[in-house]
Amino acid sequence: MVAMTNPVQAEKSAIPAQMPEQTSFTARDFRNAMSQFATGVVVITVDTESGVHAMTANAFMSGSLEPPMVLVSVAHTARMHSKIHSSERFGISVLAHSQEEASNHFAGRPLDGAPPQFELLGDAPVVAGAIMQLSADLRHAYPCGDHTLFVGEVTGLTLDEEHSGPLLFHGGRYGRLSRPE
Repeated sequence: MVAMTNPVQAEKSAIPAQMPEQTSFTARDFRNAMSQFATGVVVITVDTESGVHAMTANAFMSGSLEPPMVLVSVAHTARMHSKIHSSERFGISVLAHSQEEASNHFAGRPLDGAPPQFELLGDAPVVAGAIMQLSADLRHAYPCGDHTLFVGEVTGLTLDEEHSGPLLFHGGRYGRLSRPE
């Protein structure tokens, strides 16, 4: 639960009657419910002995401002899982809305022709052209059911302030921000 400095107090009459709990649901039901939370799209990257390994993800967030830390959630079954442990550093690239093909490529639907390009930020590879790139050193790994939460301390950061918007994901589809005129 998040502590708030000035919590809003609801009047008793403003609280609706309790809805019945849905206690029986499948993993697919849960996944569909979680897809209703719109997210950005990131690519997690690590440098390995055989080259750069990358994976599309949307379970990413900032964790701390001092020191600057981020976290990503990676399934135990993903190849990226062991690679982050081995590398002890990773890159995060927030994709621009024009990088849908790169997202698909790193989500297991490879592009025909030239794959997306990488560049180095410190010691971590990042996706070229991303609107935000960061490099992070692995500080913690926390088990979380069938995933692990990897916490990294940010060691490098670039931001393209001239970008035209992030690639969004909601309800199993890509989208983009609608900006006011």
